[in-house]
Amino acid sequence: MRTMSMLSGLLLGLGLLGCGGANSLSGSVEELFSLEVSRVEVLRNAEALQVSYYRNNGLDVDLVVRLTLATEGLDLKPGAKVNLAGNTPSGVARATVVHLAAGEPARVFAPVERGDLVLDEGGGIDQPTRGNFSLSFQRGEAYGAGRSLEGRFSSTAMDAGFGPEPTPLP
Repeated sequence: MRTMSMLSGLLLGLGLLGCGGANSLSGSVEELFSLEVSRVEVLRNAEALQVSYYRNNGLDVDLVVRLTLATEGLDLKPGAKVNLAGNTPSGVARATVVHLAAGEPARVFAPVERGDLVLDEGGGIDQPTRGNFSLSFQRGEAYGAGRSLEGRFSSTAMDAGFGPEPTPLP
């Protein structure tokens, strides 16, 4: 009986690993760099939702992937599927992706060709925010061109604001 219980626990654990954790990345961009994630940070303000995936790398912390979603013209709410391709009404890219490993230059990915993001919960400042995205990048010469990226995220959305007001000089 104990063996059966241990076997059930092992199968459950393997099943969860197969689905990826609450904060995970996958896709063909893994051919360019590791998609291992240590923590995720979600920032929110009136203009964007930003999901940053970090990885502890010895003494450094790499920004594995940062997905920024420009929210102009969107009603960002749980359950709604958001198209990540194209531009906002004012012409800004709807979604941008960046990678920054310690000691390397920041790498901005090719424009998103197609993809979507869905919030399962939250999305507002100070709210537990959970969701997923899946996208592919346009073919061409830009970094990550023709590759895919998928991610799951879960974190409390922090206020990105626009920075604190400068302290007045005496």
